[in-house]
Amino acid sequence: MILQPAALALQLIALLVSLMGIFAGYYGIKILGHWDPASGSEGQLELERRTYLVSTIMSYILSFELMSLFLFIYTADDLHSLFTGAMCAAGTLAVNSFGYPTLILKILNFLLAGVWLIVNHADNRGYDYPLIRVKYRLLNLVVPLLLLESGLLFAYFAGLKPDIITSCCGSLFSHESGSFSGDLASLPHLAMQIAFFSGMAITLASGLFFYLRGRTGYLFSIAVTVTFLIAIASILSFISLYFYELPTHHCPFCLLQKEYGYIGYLLYATLFGGAVTGIGVGVLMPFRKVGSLSSIVPAIQRRLTLVAFVCYLMFTLVTIWKMIFSGLKLVP
Repeated sequence: MILQPAALALQLIALLVSLMGIFAGYYGIKILGHWDPASGSEGQLELERRTYLVSTIMSYILSFELMSLFLFIYTADDLHSLFTGAMCAAGTLAVNSFGYPTLILKILNFLLAGVWLIVNHADNRGYDYPLIRVKYRLLNLVVPLLLLESGLLFAYFAGLKPDIITSCCGSLFSHESGSFSGDLASLPHLAMQIAFFSGMAITLASGLFFYLRGRTGYLFSIAVTVTFLIAIASILSFISLYFYELPTHHCPFCLLQKEYGYIGYLLYATLFGGAVTGIGVGVLMPFRKVGSLSSIVPAIQRRLTLVAFVCYLMFTLVTIWKMIFSGLKLVP
């Protein structure tokens, strides 16, 4: 095992998240089974006190979960110098079979954690706990995934041996690799540019319309989700090429390094931030007419829409800026 401070911090966070998640999940099941807001019984009062405690605990541990995604990627990139063949986080994650599954699960949990925090925020604004069952059903989905992620994370770090020879990003994200990442990297750059800019245009237009008129929230949320997936594929297909100014370098992790001004952190922060807030708009749509939330949810959605709009717009502008001023010009 690599005893590096950031790696130890990640494992400590995972242990804390797991323990608190089990505690919150246990009481979440009890709340779902016995919650009755019309009752004034001692059991109901106890559940009401517990829900404040559980919500507070989950708010903290899921906030840690959001931050841990970027800490995990940073740590993987920082450790690459310990492994022969690794040039960035791509090689470090490929050292054993747990690296990339951990990353994928962390991305999924990042999105779910963000959505839960949004639902919890809306529920806390209502005077009658209107979303209590919704958020605890979602909690029952999130907690097992957090536990699985923690298990994969411990297995990944336990399997890191400095004498292992791993693959470089050039081979992992090449057209000839025969992997899914290689297939994404080999997508036609012109077609991906059309898909990317079309998706962003639809997302930004629908977001602006929803912000001004309060309608088509589902369309905006769906557009955000689809464009998020297109943007990930576009980073591999053509966006990264303009930053590296090399037509064969498709790595999504080298963007995080000093040589490229750590631009990857800005790109991924805006992309993931926009995805969470945009998806949150759609998740809250069914609750716009709930009595105690009728004036609260639309206001929350407008703020979420504004954040998603700004994040996606910034991602797009950075991409356009680099395409214009890069020394590389891709020919259709």
